[in-house]
Amino acid sequence: MYNDGGTSRANAAGSMSKTANESGVVTETKQTTKKPPLYKVLFHNDDYTTMEFVISVLMNVFHHSEAMAHTIMMHVHTKNVGVAGIFTREIAETKVAKTVALARKSDFPLELTIEPE
Repeated sequence: MYNDGGTSRANAAGSMSKTANESGVVTETKQTTKKPPLYKVLFHNDDYTTMEFVISVLMNVFHHSEAMAHTIMMHVHTKNVGVAGIFTREIAETKVAKTVALARKSDFPLELTIEPE
């Protein structure tokens, strides 16, 4: 199916297009969408932030179950750092900002960082 411009789109996402060049030869081009890079959100252990607070933010901000939040918290506690989740950069930064704001509101020095996966 060709339109007036000599091109057609296979679907609304534009993943496949056909173009007739000047000599009448039809070429087909497949376009792929590159996935955005992902980033790990890391919790860092400290001597002041309570385990209960860490579990709470892992459940409420990162949407982990209580069991998974406890597992992550214990990993952070014993290894000094642990991954809370893997997200696109914007989501990772938003979750870090929200968690740090909650920690400061509760007078905890909790530190989080992001790093490429």
